[in-house]
Amino acid sequence: MKDIAKTNGEVTPRHGLELLSQHELSVLSNPSTDPALQDLFRCCALAVLNTGNTCDNAAEIFEAYNDFSIEVSGTPGPRLIVVNAPASAFIDGRMIEGIRQHLFSVLRDVVYIGTATKGSTHYSLSDGQDMSNVIFQILKQAHVMDPRMEPNLAVCWGGHSISRTEYDYSKEVGYHLGLRGIDICTGCGPGAMKGPMKGAAVGHAKQRNANARHIGLTEPGIIAAEPPNPVVTHLVILPDIEKRLEAFLRLGHCMVVFPGGVGTLEEILYLMGVLLDPANAGQCLPVVFTGPESSVGYFSRLDRFLVFCLGAHVREKYTIIIGNPVGAGVAISRRMEDARDRRRIDNNSYYFNWMLKIPEAHQQPFTVTHESVAGLRLTRSLPVHELVVELRKAFSAIVTGNVKDHGIRTIRKNGPFQLTGELDLAQALDELLIALATEGRMKLEGEYQPCYTITPAAT
Repeated sequence: MKDIAKTNGEVTPRHGLELLSQHELSVLSNPSTDPALQDLFRCCALAVLNTGNTCDNAAEIFEAYNDFSIEVSGTPGPRLIVVNAPASAFIDGRMIEGIRQHLFSVLRDVVYIGTATKGSTHYSLSDGQDMSNVIFQILKQAHVMDPRMEPNLAVCWGGHSISRTEYDYSKEVGYHLGLRGIDICTGCGPGAMKGPMKGAAVGHAKQRNANARHIGLTEPGIIAAEPPNPVVTHLVILPDIEKRLEAFLRLGHCMVVFPGGVGTLEEILYLMGVLLDPANAGQCLPVVFTGPESSVGYFSRLDRFLVFCLGAHVREKYTIIIGNPVGAGVAISRRMEDARDRRRIDNNSYYFNWMLKIPEAHQQPFTVTHESVAGLRLTRSLPVHELVVELRKAFSAIVTGNVKDHGIRTIRKNGPFQLTGELDLAQALDELLIALATEGRMKLEGEYQPCYTITPAAT
């Protein structure tokens, strides 16, 4: 990392977090209480303080700031003392307000993870309904759900490493959504996660909408590589990638996908797996794939890959709009009205889609190791609902090896992950990943070194 400057500081919240109990704060203020949770808080806090620095290598960030520390003081109210923090988080000796708000969002969510989910007698994180309840509680305490609001939340997915043309297009689509009073939810990072928010902010400003939401959903493993962009107004940290993905689907009223890399492919496969489940046949969760004219090849490859793996009927689950940001804005707005009508008919809440069935295989966290990746079953002889889970895990493994701290360190120590699949599927997967790397969608800076190998299974 370039131009590393560090500083010390002390910050307090302006409002809200004073409601944390002394017991909750003691989880992080006492170093001996839960060392693992302390380390989780330190890593997430450092990621937020690193906002604005262009590096998607979590291991590199943690190594550069290995002397960073953060202390929680619970008396008389919550207070954070940071030492050797990124100096870019401060201006004239004071922490930038948006970063400070995000830092206390980290405290709020990590405290919840430590006090309400670990060893809880109320929730079993091996039970699907309980996992959905945990997600609801995290989103509830983050104040991102409003039961008084009509459906107006577009979940926007796309890569952190995209071209300037694709970024500007995502911003223009966001602008037309903002003009129509549509709020934005993304993975909170740069690129296609920032563009729609930035564009929507201008659209909302023109409409004098002072209550617009720009929600960023992240998880501890990815936040260092994709820290919240400056437009995020509500930051939420979910315990793992699976709960983050479920939160997107339960919050959103329309899913919008811009060009991206393996993380975006992981999200798409999760989404298609849910929508293809027969239990969701009556659900209305519209999906729009959109990008500039230059991305027509990207979406053509994506469409062919999805059809090859999941069958032609998968095309019924999405619409592709190329080179038409106004048309995309209109289509998303109209499909959102369809989602509202469906929720009203089903007596389903507008703010959290309880009736959406998330297959339990999608809810169970996938622990990425060389052994678990080698054990993936990548064959089209599997039922579609099983194959889509295996494919999603394969992309999750590559994300882990590309940007997550423990994944990068594992690759350094043990070499690339070994993916094995039937010949045709292995070739299709390899061709898609090579195209992503060639187009620069794997990494923000520098030459991409694959963290995986793909070999056909022995016949």
